[in-house]
Amino acid sequence: MSLTNLLLAAFGGALGSALRAVIGGLFPADTRLPWATILINVSGSLAIGWLMGRLGGLTPDNARWHSLLVVGVCGGFTTFSAFSWQTLALLQKNQPGTALANVLLSVALCLAATWLGWRLAR
Repeated sequence: MSLTNLLLAAFGGALGSALRAVIGGLFPADTRLPWATILINVSGSLAIGWLMGRLGGLTPDNARWHSLLVVGVCGGFTTFSAFSWQTLALLQKNQPGTALANVLLSVALCLAATWLGWRLAR
């Protein structure tokens, strides 16, 4: 990755993180479901799907836009969008078993890691 693309990803990440903070602040945190997080994950997944549909795969011609918008903005906004895109890409490659394994492993391992981190902090 070139320095320019790295800086674009960093700038986009800052924008995505700020957008996440703004949206997160619009919803009360004391509801049954974390609606802000759900909205962020769903809208981020929609955004990365749309961007990848428009940009296509990573090429020298779209590397800057990919760095800024896909890696940066979507990555800063939610990494769930990258997870969703990678899972869809596996399905599109006719690898449903691998896609399912990605979903199950990601959810199970991330929940376990979150619990472990919480336990270690106590």
